[in-house]
Amino acid sequence: MALRDQLRTIVVDDMSTSRGLITQALEGYGIRQIETAADGQSALQKIAQWPVHLVISDMNMPGMNGLQLLHALRSAPKTKGVGFLLITGKADREIIEYGKKLGMNNFIKKPFEKDDLRKAIEAIVGRL
Repeated sequence: MALRDQLRTIVVDDMSTSRGLITQALEGYGIRQIETAADGQSALQKIAQWPVHLVISDMNMPGMNGLQLLHALRSAPKTKGVGFLLITGKADREIIEYGKKLGMNNFIKKPFEKDDLRKAIEAIVGRL
């Protein structure tokens, strides 16, 4: 069975348009097991019910931003090894450095091309 058939992914973004674009791209790569969440807190609740291999998260969201979500995931034994891809409109060096310190696997800047998203994902999970 191909990796893309087994890969469980959650897309976390407060903008439904962004969630839709990312989900469409994932489906285009053949990834079928996709969940979405509009914020970090609901993402954590969904992940508790439906464990994932990869989290693709926006940086700027109300309540809990992408790095706070990453910190929460890395702090819990069941989710500390989950792949984490941050998508941000502002790839400030301090955000990226802090993300790496927290254990972020990769990041991509908005707006992104589908090929760049695929490469960013494959750098975390392997060839799709």
